[in-house]
Amino acid sequence: MLNIKKHPLRGSHLPCKIASKAFFIFVLIFLNVIKGNIVLILIVIICLFYLLGIANAAHAVMHVHSSRSAIAWGISLITFPWLAIPLYWVLGRSKFQGYAETLHSAYVEHQNLAHQAYSQILKFKVAPPPQFQPLQKLAQTLTLIPFTSGNAVELLVNGDQTYDAMLEAIASAKNYILLQFYIINDDQTGNVFQKALISKAQQGVRVYLLYDEIGSKQITHTYIKSLRKYGVHVSAFHSTKGRGNRFQINFRNHRKILIVDGEKAFVGGLNIGDEYLGKIPHLSPWRDTHMMVQGPAVQCLQSAFLGDWYWATRSIPGVNWQVKPDFQRNQTVFVFPTGPADKLQACILFFVCAINLATRRLWIASPYFVPDDSILTALKLAAMRGVDVRIILPNRPDHLLVYLCSFTYYAEMQAVGVKLYRYQPGFMHQKVILIDEDMAGVGTVNLDNRSLFLNFEVMVFVTGLEFVLSVEKMMTDDFSVSRMVKVSEYDHKSFWFKLAARVSRLLAPVL
Repeated sequence: MLNIKKHPLRGSHLPCKIASKAFFIFVLIFLNVIKGNIVLILIVIICLFYLLGIANAAHAVMHVHSSRSAIAWGISLITFPWLAIPLYWVLGRSKFQGYAETLHSAYVEHQNLAHQAYSQILKFKVAPPPQFQPLQKLAQTLTLIPFTSGNAVELLVNGDQTYDAMLEAIASAKNYILLQFYIINDDQTGNVFQKALISKAQQGVRVYLLYDEIGSKQITHTYIKSLRKYGVHVSAFHSTKGRGNRFQINFRNHRKILIVDGEKAFVGGLNIGDEYLGKIPHLSPWRDTHMMVQGPAVQCLQSAFLGDWYWATRSIPGVNWQVKPDFQRNQTVFVFPTGPADKLQACILFFVCAINLATRRLWIASPYFVPDDSILTALKLAAMRGVDVRIILPNRPDHLLVYLCSFTYYAEMQAVGVKLYRYQPGFMHQKVILIDEDMAGVGTVNLDNRSLFLNFEVMVFVTGLEFVLSVEKMMTDDFSVSRMVKVSEYDHKSFWFKLAARVSRLLAPVL
């Protein structure tokens, strides 16, 4: 099944072509008029930049997803256009062009396959507990993927446990392996996975590897060439693919998915690299969370991978759509892929709704805390109505601006009872949410602008006591080695630290 909803065709969001043509026409005219007068040339260039800045500012007002971002871009584009214009062309785009249309063409071409796949998943459609039925209604508006029964889910804590389970699953593959990661490094860990994939390809197993070319900037040509030499199908996601998409480099495919034979799947926060095993000293020990899934949720994750693979390669691998349910454990699972090609802002809508449904407990772990205003408001309201709201953040930064920005939320969060914690032992990278005693989610979504609006992401939500208790225990252990922060910690910082933190918050829409 491909998760496809037809989107109307849209023109490019950036007025690059019109602006470029106008610029060159003006240049030709004025070159004939001024004939070498340097002062006039400079005046003309400056005027053209300001005119182009005004045009882009108008575009920002019309198309940027939030009023705060639109104001920031508009002022910047008019005030110093020579710097802001190229930044806006790269960072200002909020819709990923062409993806939805491409998937619709895949649906038309493979309609019978899509119907067959979807019909298999629908056999296991189930309603979640009554508390989360509003979430189900919202999900039906945002995606074709339903809540499904007949699943078995296992929580995987940290790199050793996750990689061991992944490599064991890869070794057991009989027909095909689908592997997708935001980051794949050509290091010791990357080489272990490379050898495992090559070994299966040599045994006749079809192997498909998809990576984000910006996230995996350290992957080498030699690494990819070796995989292809032995029959592994490898592709970058190609976010800039397609007419008019040259400036789409602000978008990332942040998903981390492994699927083996359509029977077992893995998803969560870990990429492929030595740092996830704690081998990078300044971030060690690395703290992360993944999960293993069996049942119809595997086919739901598979459909997300195939959509991305089709965008990148314009081909669809032959896969297994027959579901192998586990009615003994029979866990209810909802797979929720989101991205900048969604017709609605699906990721943030779902998270706001989930936060609003919490009545007793809302525990969140996120390495980056730069929440949108709507998420911020939902968290405050939850705490004010008596929900135990706790958020674990890393104490060590891997992205300085995001780390600085998080300090600016101390006062307003704690004023309403939200408890913020800093994880002490090393860098915490997990993306986990726990709602009451009834639902837990693990996946790739951070509480920042990039995950909520700009990245292709995926979360897996599970209802049922067994999985919720395992997440509760894991997070309780994390709280025990975390320090609850106080507003005074920020108040006692130097003026320059506070200034850097406030400037970082101004940059929140592009962090």
